[in-house]
Amino acid sequence: MAAYAMWGLFPLYWPLLKPAGAVEILAHRMVWSLITVVAVLAVRRYWSWIKEIVRQPRKLALLALAALIITVNWGTYIYAVNTGHVVEAALGYFINPLVSVLFGVVLLRERLRPLQWTAVGFGALAVIVLTTNYGRLPYLALVLAFSFGLYGLIKKQANVGAAESLTVETLLLLVPAVAYIGFLEAAGQGTFVDLGPWHVVLMVGAGVITAVPLLCFTASAIRVPLSTIGLLQYIAPVLQFLCGVLIAKETMPPSRWIGFSIVWLALAIFTYDSLRAARAARISRSARPLDHVVT
Repeated sequence: MAAYAMWGLFPLYWPLLKPAGAVEILAHRMVWSLITVVAVLAVRRYWSWIKEIVRQPRKLALLALAALIITVNWGTYIYAVNTGHVVEAALGYFINPLVSVLFGVVLLRERLRPLQWTAVGFGALAVIVLTTNYGRLPYLALVLAFSFGLYGLIKKQANVGAAESLTVETLLLLVPAVAYIGFLEAAGQGTFVDLGPWHVVLMVGAGVITAVPLLCFTASAIRVPLSTIGLLQYIAPVLQFLCGVLIAKETMPPSRWIGFSIVWLALAIFTYDSLRAARAARISRSARPLDHVVT
């Protein structure tokens, strides 16, 4: 709950870093995220994984690809929030579970149950309705949904722990991030040291608030049932949506409410089907030993 709550409140943080631009914030986020996770690993005295990663070029390649994709995701999100598109960013994370299901079909050749197809169909309908409302594709939402879905797919294939993978990803991005920050400061366009100590603290905090919820999520993933995590994941986009409507005061015309309502209906169907399938699987597993005894 803490992880999803922190992710859900991100829209309140990024505007505090203005007038820094989205790319400058992104570069600092990479640098300070790396320093944060390295500090965590130092406290844990856990470095043995480095040799294992270096000996597996396939995992390194997957993490390099994940680094590029999460860069797109982070940069798009910061841009969306700081340009007044918080609600559209929330839409992206509402759509994300449906995108993950779609990836399962297209890339992993998984077969969907009828209700899952129904949910995906409603999700597509919602995008059409919202496209009509916006007068354009909700491209920020779609970039966020597809980039994060693809990021999760790649991370699943890499099968590396959260702190370790974030360390590798941010390390791979360190040189371009530092180079961009250096360029801005040399050109007199950087904001890091020019706006006082509070701005420095907030910029450094971008790394901390990136790493902490991820570590909380990883810690909970091994303790909490997957079905529970699936339900809790909606905390983040709900909070983001509320930040956009109640705090950022973004307009929500009736047609946009209709589009979001269709998304929420799709997610309700998807969640119901997932819980039903998980319950059936538990019953099936618990019945096996009994069947064996009877036999």
